[in-house]
Amino acid sequence: MNHAPVSSQVLEAAIAWKLCLDEGSGTPDERNEFMRWHAAHEEHARAWLQLGMLDQRVGVAAGPVRHTLLQSRAGLRQRLGGLAGMLLLGGLLAWAAAPTLSPTYWLADQRTGTGELRTLRLEDGTLLSLNSQSAVDIDFRGEQRLIVLHRGEISVETGHKDSRPLLVRTEDGRLRPLGTRFLVKREEAGTRLEVLQASVAAKPQNSGDEQVLREGQQVLMSADGLGRIGSVAVGSDAWTRGMLVVDNVRLADLVAALGQYRSGHLGVSDEVADLRVSGSFPLTDTDLALASLQPALPVKIERHTPWWVTVSAR
Repeated sequence: MNHAPVSSQVLEAAIAWKLCLDEGSGTPDERNEFMRWHAAHEEHARAWLQLGMLDQRVGVAAGPVRHTLLQSRAGLRQRLGGLAGMLLLGGLLAWAAAPTLSPTYWLADQRTGTGELRTLRLEDGTLLSLNSQSAVDIDFRGEQRLIVLHRGEISVETGHKDSRPLLVRTEDGRLRPLGTRFLVKREEAGTRLEVLQASVAAKPQNSGDEQVLREGQQVLMSADGLGRIGSVAVGSDAWTRGMLVVDNVRLADLVAALGQYRSGHLGVSDEVADLRVSGSFPLTDTDLALASLQPALPVKIERHTPWWVTVSAR
């Protein structure tokens, strides 16, 4: 499927045809007119395909969202002008593009939404910060203090009001802080540990060996072992202060990182994807972060809707 953005006018037309033809309600003349519109330009076909794929993802489970989209076309057209139609589609695109969140996420003791940052002071004095779309369970009832990271990233600064051992677990293994501050992040390939102060002992799930990482070291832990030990990147914990700090990274990687803090689609064109970027960017206002790119780079910010934004060549 071609995910390239289409113009707002074409999207508005696709919405109108969707409302007209859904569930076979269009007249023969309307269906013939639609076929001519669909065949007139590649962008028309692309917009219709993207809208159809969106509808498949929304499905019955979307409930009120789908009901709103498919109610009487005459009444809905009367209420929705061009801008409102775009906002409706944008909201649906944001809903459909959101990462799939497991029941474990929704049932977690603490969880954050897209763009939400949260800091908690636990009963033992531990300072726990959750990054965007993160989920943890906290269990201090047994012979140990346990934090289970199900999704996302956390920052842990250990407290000292409880003598029981503090452990952080993921499905990849166990981390045992030794009086320290550190970051733990769930990634596709495993669990990343970054030690900011003191040290942390890491034990993979399927290994009997425990290895201690020192301040300034980071490693990717899988269930079967630890990867190569590297150095913690400058500013890796800046998100706990609402900032993203990068040093000579690809623009595509920066855009992908900012996209974790906003709903909808945030993309970058191939022409500018490999530009290099350094700087600090606010995570609490990603629109401002994107705007700050334009004075320094040959790029522009294209906003097709509030939920469909592309960084492209100027």
